[in-house]
Amino acid sequence: MDFDVIVVGSGFGGLTAGAMLARYGRRVLVCESHALPGGAAHGFERRGFRFDTGPSFYCGLSDRTSLNPLRQVLDVLEEFVEAIPYNPLGHYYFPEGILPIFGNSDQYKAAIAQVSPQGAQEYANFERPMLDLYQALGNIPVLALRADWQLAWMLLSRYPWAVAKLLPHLGLIQGSVGDVLNAHVRDPFVRRLVDLECFLLSGLKAEGTVAPEVSFMLGERSRSVIDYPIGGSEAIVQALVRGLTKWGGQLRLNTPVEQILVQQGRATGVRLRSGEELTAEIVISNATVWDTYTYLLNPQDLPTPYRQAAVNTPAIDSFMHLHLGIRADGLESLTGHHVVLHDGDRDLTEPGNTCMISIPTVWDKALAPAGHHVIHAYTLEPYEGWQRDETYAQRKHTRAQSLYRAVERVIPDVRDRIVVELVGTPLTHAHYLRRYQGTYGPAIAAKQGMFPAPSTPISGLYRVGDSTMPGIGVPAVVASGILCANGLVPLAQTAQLLQKRNL
Repeated sequence: MDFDVIVVGSGFGGLTAGAMLARYGRRVLVCESHALPGGAAHGFERRGFRFDTGPSFYCGLSDRTSLNPLRQVLDVLEEFVEAIPYNPLGHYYFPEGILPIFGNSDQYKAAIAQVSPQGAQEYANFERPMLDLYQALGNIPVLALRADWQLAWMLLSRYPWAVAKLLPHLGLIQGSVGDVLNAHVRDPFVRRLVDLECFLLSGLKAEGTVAPEVSFMLGERSRSVIDYPIGGSEAIVQALVRGLTKWGGQLRLNTPVEQILVQQGRATGVRLRSGEELTAEIVISNATVWDTYTYLLNPQDLPTPYRQAAVNTPAIDSFMHLHLGIRADGLESLTGHHVVLHDGDRDLTEPGNTCMISIPTVWDKALAPAGHHVIHAYTLEPYEGWQRDETYAQRKHTRAQSLYRAVERVIPDVRDRIVVELVGTPLTHAHYLRRYQGTYGPAIAAKQGMFPAPSTPISGLYRVGDSTMPGIGVPAVVASGILCANGLVPLAQTAQLLQKRNL
């Protein structure tokens, strides 16, 4: 065998699984088709401006007590990412006014009370069980989890009291945020606020978002620290790459995998687009469920009903992106994160209605030339109907206008300040991220299905990323890599790692 493990794709899930397995002593190769690692979290530069392509909200990077799986993985890899704490998290622009989103729970509820005093009390009632769940979940480190039958032995032998404390919350673990919202909140403003927070995290509103995901988000915001990595998301990617290589793993860029090789029902390696074949006992796909089962495998490699059900998984829309480099004169009081809801009478999930804005140079001025800011604005956009024809440029311009209007809520004269302008479409998203239709991820609503475990019907083939358990979002994707890696090593190795980290 050329390697013990080959990982296809270098997103957070793939890098986590690969680096963890290298840390466990396995011979690991990560193959990335792009010239840059990181998947949806990679960064790029234009004329001295450094742009993030995906995630921009982080918690716990500078807090060693954080429960964030990403922070725990970096600790295990003995890597560190410098980050700047800040508060508030950002500002949400509603028809009723601008709401600051504080990490501190009391400050957050006080801000809500400025809009709706009754809503603030109802929000407190909603928040209480969510934070209780966070506390209960926090007694079991994510680094201890795995996705096989040995999980029960790990939990009962090492964390029996934590399991006992978790039992009263089992109903909430399996439920949706909507269940808690309906039980405690009638105020329309707060209901929309919670829907928006869920949408920003999972791409779905409260009814479709699993409770533990939002519980973790609220808990980390209030109990840990909100911070931004110096160097952007790219700095986290580089830390994971350093961890991978430090422990003996390899990363090969510009190395597209054409096919996962399967013989007699078992994965045996990969064939690269160059024609080179590499063998391994284990193959892990960080590609989406659609790309893995449609392009990387032959149809006959999977049971037909299983494959059909997997590729029919509904997908959340793709994105429109607006990357701007602007002059910063007169913007000294600017804050870093903004979410604009254009029309409160329209569904907030409607493409173009909710726009997210990140201005990371508020914290890290090195991301732009002196006297300038970097802006990344994005909104959902369906993939269907997009094609590179004679109307493409005009359609890009038209569909970007909702993003411009959103940025103008923050910087009214932004169009007069532009030095660099880049507009990305779902086609851009699909091309550079190598993702099926440029999707944000699977639209698997709470109580209507579960994100699949890392294992597949093919022996030796596993999957990680946002189309596997636990789901969408940086903490969840990193956790998917942990679950997969732990499930591929003896329980004793994980126990040794936990003991070394005093977990």
